[in-house]
Amino acid sequence: MSPRNRRADALRILGLARRAGALLLGTGAVRTGLREGQVELVLLAEDAAPAQADKIERLLRHGEVPVRHFGRRAELGAAVGGPPYTAVGVTQDGFAVRLLRELDESAGPHAGEPRALEDDQTYAG
Repeated sequence: MSPRNRRADALRILGLARRAGALLLGTGAVRTGLREGQVELVLLAEDAAPAQADKIERLLRHGEVPVRHFGRRAELGAAVGGPPYTAVGVTQDGFAVRLLRELDESAGPHAGEPRALEDDQTYAG
């Protein structure tokens, strides 16, 4: 499957996760979710303001939650039926694993085989 199709699939998975109540939307909600141990995966918009991204990244340095830079703020918002979002937190393991598979495979052949969430690379700072 082409990277373009995988990107579209990842956006569709985000929409499904939203309908299932498996997302935290926005920097504040994601930060709270990280502090409370509710987040399985963080998506940061590629066009996130550095100050907003830093708020999330500081919390990620102390845990084992994977993070991916994906989409623009408006694109993330459109995928979940809302305004632009800098950060989206996935709270259900099944959705997190599916998104990681799509995002990592869309990065190209160097991304390797999809892995279980437990084996995934986490934010290294």
